[in-house]
Amino acid sequence: MSNEEQPAENASQEPQETPPAELAPEDFYYEGPYLVFTAAYHRKRGYCCNSNCRHCPYR
Repeated sequence: MSNEEQPAENASQEPQETPPAELAPEDFYYEGPYLVFTAAYHRKRGYCCNSNCRHCPYR
């Protein structure tokens, strides 16, 4: 097997256990194992990412 044929490292998208340090408590909440961004976070970000976020104020 050549280097080009090696399988990609863990490509699955498992939920993070801890939020990134730059998030404030009002920016997110957990729903089960998933981190959910609030409308406050989306307003701080300032644009829509077109990921169909639950609390997007730009839709």
